Amino acid sequence: MPDTTNAPTPTESRPDSPDTSAPTATGPQVHPVEYPEAPPDSGAAGGNQLDILLDMDVPLTAVLGTTQIPVRRLLQLGPGSVLRLEKPIEAPADLFLKEAKFAEADVVVVENQFAIRIKRILGAGTPAQGVEA
Repeated sequence: MPDTTNAPTPTESRPDSPDTSAPTATGPQVHPVEYPEAPPDSGAAGGNQLDILLDMDVPLTAVLGTTQIPVRRLLQLGPGSVLRLEKPIEAPADLFLKEAKFAEADVVVVENQFAIRIKRILGAGTPAQGVEA
């Protein structure tokens, strides 16, 4: 049978750690632990570490308006049905990142496709100029 060594149990004192607590009948001894200091710049994220976030796609939703209808009416909808929304046509669309509203925008047409022109970013003092998505 090979020789084995026994690791110290929590109640045994170890030669490299001073015994600063008295043993109790109900639990193990507690020893203070000293951790080395981290270098001052180790917690700062480098520019290259944030680059991955700059290239991520995030879902953006433009909401023109909303309405509520009974399920009976919903089941009757078909091609050509029209649903009236609560917003007037001149009201801006709301822009959402996931479920958080972050801006308001006008709906425009660019090269035969719908687009949005950001009018106001929430929380910012001045509206953005000439931003199209």
